[in-house]
Amino acid sequence: MSPAPALLEIEHITHYAYASPVGLAHHRAHLRPLADAAQQVMDFDLEVAPEPSHRRSSIDSFGNPQLHFELERSHSSLRVRSRSRVRVAPRFGALDAAASEPWEQVADALRYRPHRPPHPAVEFSLPSPYVPRLDVLRTLVEPLLTPGRPVAELALALMQHVHGEFAYDGASTTVDTPLHTVLMQRRGVCQDFAHAMIGALRMAGLAARYVSGYLLTHAPEDGRSLVGADASHAWVQVWCPGALPGFDGRDAWLDLDPTNDCVPGVGHVRLAVGRDYGDVAPLRGTIRGGGTHRFQVAVRTRQLPTTFPHDEPIAESPAHEAKPR
Repeated sequence: MSPAPALLEIEHITHYAYASPVGLAHHRAHLRPLADAAQQVMDFDLEVAPEPSHRRSSIDSFGNPQLHFELERSHSSLRVRSRSRVRVAPRFGALDAAASEPWEQVADALRYRPHRPPHPAVEFSLPSPYVPRLDVLRTLVEPLLTPGRPVAELALALMQHVHGEFAYDGASTTVDTPLHTVLMQRRGVCQDFAHAMIGALRMAGLAARYVSGYLLTHAPEDGRSLVGADASHAWVQVWCPGALPGFDGRDAWLDLDPTNDCVPGVGHVRLAVGRDYGDVAPLRGTIRGGGTHRFQVAVRTRQLPTTFPHDEPIAESPAHEAKPR
């Protein structure tokens, strides 16, 4: 029996304090959750202080909603607060890992062939700024590459392997710690777990993408404790044709959380997908001035009672739209 949908409320506050005034700032935010058949955005609001001079919404090249805002007057601090209410339905109850295509067949479909149009997932099989090609990544996945192994079974085994090989340590890395360093010290945060797993899959010629989002402290399905609930979280999607009935082709993405060694359920909220963290950072910008700065992030995710029969998701483009651990 599939678990019931969950109604989750998320508050995400980011605060910058600058040593000297900032005269001009341009920022991009990936803070509005994704919306699809399994994840409905019931309410979303984003507050920026000081009030931006300009703001606009758009969809990036990966299909993620994003907000751009500018501050043209001098300011010594910046506070960005997003509040979301999201209904999340289970997506992987029908997962049949053994029915997915052999990993070699999937890799071959992504390989370059003259006069053959590239597959839409091919860009997620290539190196990216935070996930370069590294020989040490190959050592993570090679023992699992048995001939004919279904790609979803391979991905699940790799998730378990990464979870067992790496220690979660919130003080061990920063957003910009190179992946090579993470692989050498075998410890990090959810961003590092995700990058390591993505890199290993790409070394096998498979497509994997980075997911930013949120999760509950305890999984609604079984109450197990999850790591990474006190900040934005990160996990992985793997292109697994055949594993999800009715979700082949462009939609055959299987979510896997190597930090918690689990298939994400209704306690995971997806914010954005991309090649790596650099594509989906919750808040990124360019400023003039500021000097050094102090940076604080606070995230609260909680489950609400699902007794809202008249709730409807809000419009996709509202008039007022406002290191993952």
